[in-house]
Amino acid sequence: MKLYSEQERQLWGKKNRALYEYWLSIHPDQNTLPGRQHLDPMDIPLLLPNIWLVDVKQNPIRFRFRLFGTAHYAAMNRDCTGMWIDEAFPDFTRSGFDEDYVNIVETKMPDYRKGPASYHIPNYKTIERIMLPLAENGSDVNMILALTVYF
Repeated sequence: MKLYSEQERQLWGKKNRALYEYWLSIHPDQNTLPGRQHLDPMDIPLLLPNIWLVDVKQNPIRFRFRLFGTAHYAAMNRDCTGMWIDEAFPDFTRSGFDEDYVNIVETKMPDYRKGPASYHIPNYKTIERIMLPLAENGSDVNMILALTVYF
């Protein structure tokens, strides 16, 4: 598994780094991905407003917001909990942002990004986010744990 180095992580914001390091700490072993069952929200209470969880459905691949932290609700002026991402954001697939999600499922690797906010976040110019694979069976990604900070 390719992991981000300590040197790379030093350039990240505090919240993204904290969630990534927490994700590393809950791995059952070096070759097994953690699942939702390993995640305890009580371990990361200060991160919860910025966290979002996405269910991964297969055949065809599709993504649904399981949890939508209050920071996202405030940034987007709505709560997308329970919504399919392509329904909440009709341009999701055409925008190319779906490729990040599909890549996480296929490679089982985390994805960090800091850069311009996308079209669906009108009040912010920049975001910093980390998306992390979770696998209930330790191997097949069935959920994405993510955190976004808005600037």
